Amino acid sequence: MRIDYNKGGLLTPQRARPRQEPRADGGPKKKVMLIFPPDWYPSEPYLSLPTLTAFLRRAGHDVVQQDVNLEMYDWYFSADFLKRVLKRVPRQLDRLKKLSRERALSDEEIELQMALCACTRSRMADLTEQAERAKAIVRSPDFYDADKLEWAMQVFRDVTSTISLVYAPARICMPPMETDLSYKIFMSSEVLAAVEDTQVNVYRDVFDHCVRPAIEAERPDVIGISIVLRQQLFSSMTFCAMIQEHFPNIHVTIGGNTVTRLRDVLPNTPKLFALFDSAVVYEGETAFLQLVEAIGTNRDFREIPNVLWRDEAGIHTSPVTSAENMADLPPPDFDGLPLEKYFVPEPVLPYLATRGCYWGRCEFCDHGEGYTAGYRTKKIQEIIEEVRGLRDKYHTHHFHFTDESYPPALFRKLTRQLKEHNLGIAWTTHIRFEKSLLDDEVWQDAQDSGCKFLHMGYESGSERVLTLMDKATTTEVIQRSLALSAQHGVWNHVMGFFGFPGEQYEDAKFSMQFLEDNKHHVHSIGFGTFDLSKHTPVAKHPEKWGITYYKNPEWDLAMDYYFTVKDGLGVEDAERVFEEFEQNHYAGWDLKIYIREYVFLYVAHFGTNHLPALQFRIAPEEDAVALAKV
Repeated sequence: MRIDYNKGGLLTPQRARPRQEPRADGGPKKKVMLIFPPDWYPSEPYLSLPTLTAFLRRAGHDVVQQDVNLEMYDWYFSADFLKRVLKRVPRQLDRLKKLSRERALSDEEIELQMALCACTRSRMADLTEQAERAKAIVRSPDFYDADKLEWAMQVFRDVTSTISLVYAPARICMPPMETDLSYKIFMSSEVLAAVEDTQVNVYRDVFDHCVRPAIEAERPDVIGISIVLRQQLFSSMTFCAMIQEHFPNIHVTIGGNTVTRLRDVLPNTPKLFALFDSAVVYEGETAFLQLVEAIGTNRDFREIPNVLWRDEAGIHTSPVTSAENMADLPPPDFDGLPLEKYFVPEPVLPYLATRGCYWGRCEFCDHGEGYTAGYRTKKIQEIIEEVRGLRDKYHTHHFHFTDESYPPALFRKLTRQLKEHNLGIAWTTHIRFEKSLLDDEVWQDAQDSGCKFLHMGYESGSERVLTLMDKATTTEVIQRSLALSAQHGVWNHVMGFFGFPGEQYEDAKFSMQFLEDNKHHVHSIGFGTFDLSKHTPVAKHPEKWGITYYKNPEWDLAMDYYFTVKDGLGVEDAERVFEEFEQNHYAGWDLKIYIREYVFLYVAHFGTNHLPALQFRIAPEEDAVALAKV
């Protein structure tokens, strides 16, 4: 797709391009701290920080990148934090005692009271020992013993459950995406209340332990916080508020996918916006660099693309936007991140070769909202050289290509070039089911190049629904792709959902039956129900899909909506279908370990996509025999 730089105020690369060389012009060098906030699983660095770091360092600025999410989980599973938990037990019991004088405690509160009484010094000492051992397991070769890894994961769950007792009614979880502070993330008023709640807001303690000391040591001029998931709003806004309290002279900018999706809302939430100084939407390299260099000068922020900012007059939005030229972007810079502390035995590095989605037509998808321009890619030789450089610099052979969906032509080139250059890496990425990828030679190249794990967008096994979605694929293409990937040792993780507008129960049954019929070629699944995200084509044209949805004005941060349908599965219907699938699907898909980086590392380590040790229940004998033939 060609980029029209005359459309929508989009700046040309020449107009938007920042300084490319180190600052020999005498301009002020800035110190920038970049923060990746909780909650995310600490198995690999998130790419936003290393990408911005490389861009800013090339322009001559001093950058400190801090993965607070990683630091937080490392701290959770330590003697220091669990001692703090023990000290909070009397405080929590006192709170419940005072509450009991006002009213009868609920069953949940009585259960909490009993659990707190069980948090003895010896119990916490045992839990501390187990937590440290669990961290050692996930960071060592013991990781590849499935029983030990499962034990470690259970310890993490036990520890976070114990932590939850003293922050209740908040719930701290592992996996972290299920953490719940007991406030509504889709209301700015609730987010603001959560920020001030010293009982449930564990991120206030995380700030004091992880963030504040780093700021005091580094004294940055600017702090940038990357908010990728909506759930990170709780921690991010807490950090913003506490930075403002303790370091009022530091300019704080937020950015990331969630900020971009809320770009139309943030100017109308002045109380929330009051916690930070500016926001960067869409692609951030050029915009953030220009913002950093403009802070403290007389430059008009209206000239800076992709920026929202506040001043005495109010909140403003830049009239111009910019998109990056992929050829001008340096490879990510991971220097300063403690790669040895991630919860993996060997580093897995993310790498992005493209921007946008080459297909860009799926009716349910809003991934394109992160970009102002169309699909772009780096040249294949540049990709190979950058991956080689990262491999050698950081002494890793494991890569996660985080592209929205790897284009078929580039997939062919990549596998062939990785094979010809003999880079000796193991890698994983995300792809669509494409007719052009059905040659055996393609999958042989993939196998030889080190491709170990693929996320595959299945969505539905009904061709009628696939047509409604504009997926432009068929069940025959899907079946052959699954068979070829399995035959060539590539683990396929099939992603789908129920409840797309117009889907009937019979269509959902087709989806289930198709997977059952091909269970010997399908390694793992990730299913859910359709969410009506605000930026999807379906939400933009509801009349086309026969749906009706309501925007609650109090839910100002909502990014998806409840909806009803004229025909087909409604929201509740889709949930019932999903539950049916959960209860009745092939037992071999239920894995003890489901974290994507973990399965990827297992396949890479053992050199096979047949890993019965990861299954909760070993498949029946005839299934195992069939799998062994794959």
